[in-house]
Amino acid sequence: MPALKKSLVTLLVLALVGGGSYYYLQKRAAAKKKSPLKFETADVTRGDITAKVTASGTLSALVTVQVGSQVSGRLKEIYVDYNSPVKKGQKIAKIDPELLETALLQARANQEAAAADLTKARVTAADSRRQYERTKTLADQGLVARADSDTALATANAADAAVLSAAGKLSQARAALRQAQVNLDYTDIVSPTNGVVISRNVDVGQTVAASLQAPVLFTIAEDLSKMQVDTSVAEADIGRITPGMAAWFTVDAYPKTRFDGVVRQIRNSPQTLQNVVTYDAVIDVANPNLVLRPGMTANVTFVYAQKRSVLRVPKSALRFRPADDILALLDGGAGGGTKKTGGTMAGKRQQGAATAPAGAGAATGSSGRRPGRGEGRPEAADETDDRSTVWVLKGEKPVAVKIVTGISDGSLAELVEGPLKDGDHLVTDVTNTTAADKGPGFRRMF
Repeated sequence: MPALKKSLVTLLVLALVGGGSYYYLQKRAAAKKKSPLKFETADVTRGDITAKVTASGTLSALVTVQVGSQVSGRLKEIYVDYNSPVKKGQKIAKIDPELLETALLQARANQEAAAADLTKARVTAADSRRQYERTKTLADQGLVARADSDTALATANAADAAVLSAAGKLSQARAALRQAQVNLDYTDIVSPTNGVVISRNVDVGQTVAASLQAPVLFTIAEDLSKMQVDTSVAEADIGRITPGMAAWFTVDAYPKTRFDGVVRQIRNSPQTLQNVVTYDAVIDVANPNLVLRPGMTANVTFVYAQKRSVLRVPKSALRFRPADDILALLDGGAGGGTKKTGGTMAGKRQQGAATAPAGAGAATGSSGRRPGRGEGRPEAADETDDRSTVWVLKGEKPVAVKIVTGISDGSLAELVEGPLKDGDHLVTDVTNTTAADKGPGFRRMF
């Protein structure tokens, strides 16, 4: 009996050892069959997408007037300063009028002299006309020679011409007097509009020279409660912006405050800086609290498309393409088992590249975008039919899926068509853990 009991215990121990060994060998075999690929994924989510264009610009008053001087001279007085409110016609500065007052007195004296010369010429002409009448009467009676009558006629005509000449000189003297009076009036610098002085470029005692062009003395903003932003938009983005489009911006002085505006116009004049062509998109913005100041730098955002509660695909998943060594592991390794024909993942990838529309897939090496677009640049509003391939991780094996994307905000794209659902895991990167270099076995096309 003890021997039988001992035999049973021995058999039980052997069974336990055998079972444990079998379990260990099976687990080790399963571990060897485990895929050596390590995947990084991003999920499909549902939410809002806002497609936008960003640019920088400069704030300025809606109407800005530069006030200059029509005459040269020394500034005698200045009546306004920076930020001074002014009214139309208000005197804001005075140029020393002494020299111009002297010129006015001289012009008035010249006018008086010209008027006296005209009176003298008229008296002389009247006398010459009377002399001619007498001589003509005597010549008709044969008492004097006909030549004397002709001479008297010529003298009378010359006297009449002298009257006209004196009248012309009087007119010139009057014009000179008028010019001297206008120049004297120009010594009073007045505001041409209602507004606020935003710039003063002169001081009392400074000499102003207006010989070639009118020097700018003051800059007046007509109404700071209405301002505009002159925005430099790159030529690649200008097609997405239209007049009447809503825009918003921030300034460095108030980084947490959002200011809303509307695009008034897009100017056709190009501006080239460092081989980059930009266009001026003018934005009107209200400034009732006068917190915005001319010259501030505005960080502008134009919203050209927006979708609510849509499925969103990460752009990193759209850019992901497995390398050839990874495809080989997927096709023939633990994760695949498919045939090396047109049904392989490599064959599917080549087939997808061959059947993709022009400008997409293999043509661009990305999600159908044109070459040269940088990462994060949103697609245009008319690029809503963007056919791409993403890899969905199902279990431990990624599966290629064709989808159509719409608008993008640079990091997420709208899913327009495709068998994806909220929460699906999309492959964004893959690493071959058995590779000697342990480097990433992927290819991203930008």
